[in-house]
Amino acid sequence: MLSGDQDIPDGIGMARLAWTRLPTADGAVAEGAAAPASPSASDDELFAGVVESLDYEVVENCAYREEQAQRSKFWVPYYVVLKWLFALLIGVGTGLAAIFINLAVENFSGWKYAVTFAIIQHSYFIGFLVYIIFNLALVFSSVYIVTHFAPAAAGSGIPEIKGYLNGVDTHGILLFRTLVGKIFGSIGSVGGGLALGKEGPLVHTGACIASLLGQGGSAKYHLSSRWVRIFESDRDRRDLVTCGCAAGVAAAFRAPVGGVLFALEEVTSWWRSHLMWRVFFTSAVVAVVVQSAMNWCKSGKCGHFGPGGFIIWDISGGQEEYSYQELFPMTIIGVIGGLLGALFNQLTLYITKWRRTYLHKKGKRVKIFEACLISLITSTISFVLPLLRKCSPCPELETNSGIECPRPPGADGNFVNFYCSKDNEYNDLATIFFNTQDDAIRNLFSAKTFHEYSAQSLITFLVLFYSLAVVTFGTAVPAGQFVPGIMIGSTYGRLVGMFVVKFYKKLDVEEGTYALLGAASFLGGSMRMTVSLCVIMVEITNNLKLLPLIMLVLLVSKAVGDFFNEGLYEVQARLRGIPLLDSRPKQVMRNMSAKDACRNQKVVCLPRVSRIVDILSVLRSNKHNGFPVVDRGQNGESLVIGLILRSHLLVLLQSKVDFQNSPFPCGPGILNRHNSSDFVKPPSSKGKSIDDIHLTEDELGLYLDLAPFLNPSPYIVPEDMSLAKVYNLFRQLGLRHIFVVPRPSRAVGLITRQDLLLEENSNSGTTELQSTSVRGQLNGKVPSGSTHLGHPLLESIVIE
Repeated sequence: MLSGDQDIPDGIGMARLAWTRLPTADGAVAEGAAAPASPSASDDELFAGVVESLDYEVVENCAYREEQAQRSKFWVPYYVVLKWLFALLIGVGTGLAAIFINLAVENFSGWKYAVTFAIIQHSYFIGFLVYIIFNLALVFSSVYIVTHFAPAAAGSGIPEIKGYLNGVDTHGILLFRTLVGKIFGSIGSVGGGLALGKEGPLVHTGACIASLLGQGGSAKYHLSSRWVRIFESDRDRRDLVTCGCAAGVAAAFRAPVGGVLFALEEVTSWWRSHLMWRVFFTSAVVAVVVQSAMNWCKSGKCGHFGPGGFIIWDISGGQEEYSYQELFPMTIIGVIGGLLGALFNQLTLYITKWRRTYLHKKGKRVKIFEACLISLITSTISFVLPLLRKCSPCPELETNSGIECPRPPGADGNFVNFYCSKDNEYNDLATIFFNTQDDAIRNLFSAKTFHEYSAQSLITFLVLFYSLAVVTFGTAVPAGQFVPGIMIGSTYGRLVGMFVVKFYKKLDVEEGTYALLGAASFLGGSMRMTVSLCVIMVEITNNLKLLPLIMLVLLVSKAVGDFFNEGLYEVQARLRGIPLLDSRPKQVMRNMSAKDACRNQKVVCLPRVSRIVDILSVLRSNKHNGFPVVDRGQNGESLVIGLILRSHLLVLLQSKVDFQNSPFPCGPGILNRHNSSDFVKPPSSKGKSIDDIHLTEDELGLYLDLAPFLNPSPYIVPEDMSLAKVYNLFRQLGLRHIFVVPRPSRAVGLITRQDLLLEENSNSGTTELQSTSVRGQLNGKVPSGSTHLGHPLLESIVIE
């Protein structure tokens, strides 16, 4: 067992050798995301408190070292097996949640359209009322769940999850109630016919399932198990949440490879090969679960659950070849997608700002009224607008095409007979408007259906649905933007396809192919994804030959969209006050140093042995989440010996077991009082507050030795390091704090690649560093090609 007298001074001594004098106020300590600015919607329940950074860095204090030393040799295999078991459970859980959501949405939609079609044969007005009431009830249930039970379930959830994996903790986004609200809220909002989708909420659902598994369940609702509660650090939870995000995309689109790439490209900021394997395994499990459910539902046991239950638009029977003459109109589709996507991001930003500044401040009733009003408008437009279009006679179709005109009422397929006077007619606007979004997209993507839609109908639908999507996004319901984006893009894509068919009369052109390219272009112009979105579109359409064309429109649309603004998720994250760190630092940071970034800050530090009243005063007067700890050196100088977190100080003050009467360092036995789990903050929780600390007058006069609980080896940078380099360290390592110190005056050694390689010793059965064995073999001789720095503190041979 480690003793306080031996190991603590050793760790502090190493810190003293590496670090120099504590900087003045001009060389302050940079604390990443310690106290970010309040979000613009400070009154919102979700962001009532200030967001904080996550502690991805391992705090190597005495409790952590003792716990590592006491672990048996079976702990690592158990840890690895449990990680893979959790990857399996995340895949199964997310797949089952997606099945439940899709079954509910499809059955609600099927009942709604079946009843409405039956009623309008006798009374159009009564059918209109039934349709509105049905949608209104579903939307009301969704917004009521969100406003009264799970406020964090509003929206898609992807900006919050992206912030979490970027290192930002927002209270409430991964709670059990958020999971329940996301599932049932998505059923109401999507089943109610709003211009939104369920794909973004499924990503959030997968992340919630992963987080709950990682913490062993929900203690509040008595659904927890202690035997799996070993993933207590934010690092382990981050890996599980990444698996959950990939599982959500795989479940939403039946695109397992696309789910892996989505997690890699869009949400996570930190990646490694081992995590790739687990994410891939989780997505594969989701694909198996979803496919099993689809096969089971083919027997008719799932009610109205039909081919549109899970998103897959098979257009493998469409256009096989394309001419180089078509590349120009395809490029135009990419430009249109970039422009409309950037406009969509900007409009949603303005409307969401106005909504959160003025409208949502008036309380929950206004949020409910707003969602119900939008539902009423959407239902009215989708029901009344098709009446303004005349019904068209059914085209001559091939007998083996599998397409029926008009389709039976309430069935899936093209050519909807909506209040037409003749049996062999259909309403082209009702085919896409008075329909579920999945079926409408399938109709827009359909091949062998030339001239099914008129240009007037497509333009009318594009303008109205685009406007509805802009207004609906930001309401207090779970809302995804993948499917509405595909709807918008496929509409103008089919318009361009109609133009190409008319202009290039000799080419074998399919309008459905251009609808697919339009869908990809709008998503690329709005969300700015490339690789993952390309794979998702290929997987959901089952047509690999279109891959080069999809790549082309995605590159063009992203380039055009980037010229105007950021992607949709980045815009929404900034609006919600989530301080995301982009993948690359700004150009201006290359001309700034670390000292410039913290020039106006004041260093707030604590002595190694501090009075309780002084610690309490520091915590009350500062909002920082980390404090340097200093001690006196041999010559009386103040030396930084480590970093102690605010959350750790609150735990120590609340437990009171480490208080001492003496103002001198503590003796042995201190390690028996705490283990590393005592300092773990529950995931997505506000944690302990200074208001929870209650101390008597006698206790305020006692002392606390901070050395056993601080991190003796935090990351430090010299004050003249470029801010761009500091930025890269911060983001790639997932840091919360970085110390900025004057350039060290002396060096202990120099580590190279050779010093980090291990070598197995077959004779003694031990493992040692290769550089150590090399130095032993050389007996102090420097090999050719090596560098020996002649400094008294550099005692090792450097092999580069």
